[in-house]
Amino acid sequence: MSWKLRLPASSANLGPGFDALGLALSVYLRCRFRVAPQLKITVRGRDAASISSGPDNLIWETASTVARDHGESLQPIELDIDNDIPLGKGMGSSAAALTAGVIIADKLLGLHWKPQRIIDEASRLEGHPDNVAACVLGSIVASATGAGGVTHAVSLTLPERYNIAVVVPDFVLPTTHSRSVLPETYSRQDAIFNIQRAALLVAALATGTTSAFPAALEDRLHQRFRAPLVPGLEEILRLRAPGLLGCTLSGAGPSVLVFHERGSEQVSDLVRQIFALHNRQSEIICNSVAAEGYLLEED
Repeated sequence: MSWKLRLPASSANLGPGFDALGLALSVYLRCRFRVAPQLKITVRGRDAASISSGPDNLIWETASTVARDHGESLQPIELDIDNDIPLGKGMGSSAAALTAGVIIADKLLGLHWKPQRIIDEASRLEGHPDNVAACVLGSIVASATGAGGVTHAVSLTLPERYNIAVVVPDFVLPTTHSRSVLPETYSRQDAIFNIQRAALLVAALATGTTSAFPAALEDRLHQRFRAPLVPGLEEILRLRAPGLLGCTLSGAGPSVLVFHERGSEQVSDLVRQIFALHNRQSEIICNSVAAEGYLLEED
């Protein structure tokens, strides 16, 4: 018996919701797997050359870790990976791989975990819940880690009048480097600033209140510290145009989320123009939110 698994890319933070808000994107990691006499991993798709086909493959490594943590061991598998998610671009490639590993371990060990348990396990391995919660649940997700490592996650649907695009520049920004530039502490004023805007953003997305933008996307916790790492980001965050709700860094970057009203897709080109002014090529590789999270089926 074999299975096929599809997992969406994801974006985290959405401006003010640092490590708390995320959304699923209609770009996917696809896997097929089955028990086999020996481990065999094949990789196709975007950035395939950067994805290991050996035992240190992140999906297999995660599945093995989950099994070991539960006093079990996995039989070898044949794993075919077809990837469309850019690596190192702030689109949740590692979260998708980690989630895939957790799901594979769950299926092969017969643990019968519900999505909530998969989120808990993947969040523990990832270190924060925003990307994996969106990967599991789909759409827009607010999440928080509670006592005992339990993740509380609630999803909401993007209003029909809005859409989101992702502009991806031609360079990689490792998450470890992007996190290293953040301060250890913040002022009370900056904390209040972000709490207000994160609350405003959730309310605006829940109700379709366009007048809340672009203020609802403002942030003081991470984007200004990461701006020196992403040429043109300061200008991009200040962009204003008809139909444009606002722009934010996608996760740790360097990709940029463009929130806009439907029918105004052309505003994403403004972001590409700014990257070009800073001698960076870019592409738009996603123009919608994935309404559903991961999908696992018998093949």
